[in-house]
Amino acid sequence: MNPAASRVCAVLLCLLMLGATDEQHAMPRLGPETIVDLQPFRTVTSLDIEMGGRSGRATLIDLNPAIGAWYLLQLQWPGSVQSYHLESARHGAQQLRLDRQGLLLSDGGGTTGCPLWAGGPGGLLEQAQRSALPYAPLCDGRLYLRNAVAGTYTRLERVTNFLRDRVWGGDRIVSFVRDQFYQDAFLEQARPAPSRFPPSDPPVSSSPQSARLVASGAVAILPSDIEVDLGEAANSMLLGQWYPVHDSPGIYLSAVQPQVVDAAVAARLRSRVVNLDAVEAVALDYLVAFDLSQFELGFALGTDHPRLGWSERVLDEMRVPNLAGPDGIDSATPLARTGMVSPAFTPLVAATFAGGFKREHGAFHYGDLAYRNRGSHYGFIEEGVVFSTLQPGLSTLYVLADGTIGMKTWSHDDDAMLPRIRYARQNGVALIDQDPVSASPQSGPLITQWGPGNWSGSKDEQFRTLRAGACLSETSTRRFLIYGYFSAATPRAMARVFQAYGCRYAMHLDMNALEHTYLALYTRTAGRLLVQHLVRGMDEVDKKGGDQIAPRFLGFPDDRDFFYLLRRRDAS
Repeated sequence: MNPAASRVCAVLLCLLMLGATDEQHAMPRLGPETIVDLQPFRTVTSLDIEMGGRSGRATLIDLNPAIGAWYLLQLQWPGSVQSYHLESARHGAQQLRLDRQGLLLSDGGGTTGCPLWAGGPGGLLEQAQRSALPYAPLCDGRLYLRNAVAGTYTRLERVTNFLRDRVWGGDRIVSFVRDQFYQDAFLEQARPAPSRFPPSDPPVSSSPQSARLVASGAVAILPSDIEVDLGEAANSMLLGQWYPVHDSPGIYLSAVQPQVVDAAVAARLRSRVVNLDAVEAVALDYLVAFDLSQFELGFALGTDHPRLGWSERVLDEMRVPNLAGPDGIDSATPLARTGMVSPAFTPLVAATFAGGFKREHGAFHYGDLAYRNRGSHYGFIEEGVVFSTLQPGLSTLYVLADGTIGMKTWSHDDDAMLPRIRYARQNGVALIDQDPVSASPQSGPLITQWGPGNWSGSKDEQFRTLRAGACLSETSTRRFLIYGYFSAATPRAMARVFQAYGCRYAMHLDMNALEHTYLALYTRTAGRLLVQHLVRGMDEVDKKGGDQIAPRFLGFPDDRDFFYLLRRRDAS
């Protein structure tokens, strides 16, 4: 664990030992709904079956036929109902139908039977369930049984989760420690490159738009904290320029300081972001760009976060007493959250990065959004399955069934897209949005308002900290998804940087710790997976075994949600 996180853990544990020991007992949660009831596009088929002399009924629920990925199989016997969460290894490319002894799988090559329960209590389904694997293969690998598993927590998260979940006033303790110890804990400042290392030439026209800087801003620096392989450029980089990542086609890295952004950019963002404080102005930020002609984007929930119940931030008058959460549920059961990339995608994964806020921070306590839609809890969808309803007014990164990637402030009219949404993650309000009249990019109206913008940080609005965000940018021929790592920034500094790189929309992700702003790139050489973390210290959340590591989100289940990028099979 990095030193800053270790200090925070120690302080949290000390405060806990000094007397914060009263447990907060949860009130009974009411409400008959399950997550299956939230799926508006599900289809249901049933069939009478027999097994071992018993008569029963099998029900297959296709949770979203437009996606063709997730299914719930229910076997009802006298006195019991068993549920199994199935995932197709060929998303959208095979159809599942019930048969007397199991399932029939159909694709362009024909139909194959899969006798899931023909063998009785010790059949394929029971064996897969007893394996306790996050993804247990079935039907010659054409299906997976998703098993509920425990995700891996960092020591810091174990302590903060305990305080928030089990100790009265625990969130106030966590907030106190964060305000005292986190601000600028990860601040990185630019180091001038030695004169013996002239800056490398920037890449060709296939890269994203370079940042618009002041005339004196294109200085050469030594990117000393990054772990990404830039080849010769690792010796010296020009601020604001993009450099290709070695042996990773379509991925680029850039470094910048907010203070060197052209003043004209700030002017176009209006007065909301003209003034930066002295620390965030010089803080070094890193951006990683992905050429979307070469990648697909996916999203997965963690085993635990974000949760589905009520956020602690919701006003009392916005709560519905007889509902366990804003959508009526506080559990994903009978669906299984695995917290890792499906084996169907693992060979194609090129990058992962951490997702958004936990549910306890993912709703509003101040401003107009606090009084809308039960507190405007952030919504999220995985494989076309609604875990939390998408709310109007919130920044949304989404992927359609055909692979189209978009980012926008959600509106009621956008609900028309829901049948085609494969993935979606909301996380607060926009850093950069479009002017409703001119359609040109502008700063989000709430980027300087701590409460109504729900930016987290301290109540006296000292909310400069380590933060991460994402944006979409376009050139005349290409679209890019850009991930931003900001070593010490407020939302206004994030907006200023994203705008400098030509982003048309930008949103916040997570903050405060390296495990929350994690990004890793993957290359494969001689059968080995090589992992490159964006900055040093991010590897602390990976598992080590000698000289080998099991990377987060790929090698083991994680408690937090995340995005992943897959190389397109047809990429040029």
